[in-house]
Amino acid sequence: MDWKKIATPLLSIIAFLAFWEFIVWANNWPNYVMASPSDLPAAYEKYWKLFLIDSWQTLWRTVAGLALAVVFGTSLGMVMGFSRTARDALYPLLVGFNAIPKATLVPVLALLFIGQHDFNTVLMAFLISFFPIAVSVGIGLSTLEPEYRDILGALGASKLTIFRKIALPKTLPEFFGALKVSVTLAFIGTNLVEIISPHGKGLGSLFQSGATNGDYPLMFAVLIALAFLGIVLYYAVVALEKVFAGWAERPAS
Repeated sequence: MDWKKIATPLLSIIAFLAFWEFIVWANNWPNYVMASPSDLPAAYEKYWKLFLIDSWQTLWRTVAGLALAVVFGTSLGMVMGFSRTARDALYPLLVGFNAIPKATLVPVLALLFIGQHDFNTVLMAFLISFFPIAVSVGIGLSTLEPEYRDILGALGASKLTIFRKIALPKTLPEFFGALKVSVTLAFIGTNLVEIISPHGKGLGSLFQSGATNGDYPLMFAVLIALAFLGIVLYYAVVALEKVFAGWAERPAS
């Protein structure tokens, strides 16, 4: 086991928390202005049941939305990658949609699907995270050397076979790079719904509860919990990348 890969991020997190603690101490801020890391253990101890329940609610919705984004984004990327016409037609629509602030879509979804809180949350996580995947797969396929397609096409290979045998392995590094970005975006989408359209579930709802009651340690404890879940999901993607695209990793110099 390469302990350096474990120690380096841990040390960076400890350094960040120490700097945060120092800033609060140096400015003599009370915890109702700015909570410090030393204020957070008490919040976790007091609300640990809520953190367990709401963390699970946020996590499963995020993963569900991300899974939909992978399926849809990969399919859309295939269409754009293999068809210049589809690429020219869809790119402006995708860019325009992605430019819309997703917070403005939350009330729209709440009106369209009244009472469907889980569905709305998963849908927002999906809507905000599929774009990088679709673009990366589309670019990866569009830059595939035409010789490969011509040779395999002459041998009778279908576009699906070309994608599975040649294009997919080639686009895997770009795909996992986009997936790492989509992980964080999916969490943003989930929490937008939980905060803007609260329904008593998820860490976003717990954050909103802390904001309403002026409980700053609880609010910052929720933020750290969200960051922790994001890091866990990010490293899950890294583990999958090592399994399926480890060959593309350059050795450390």
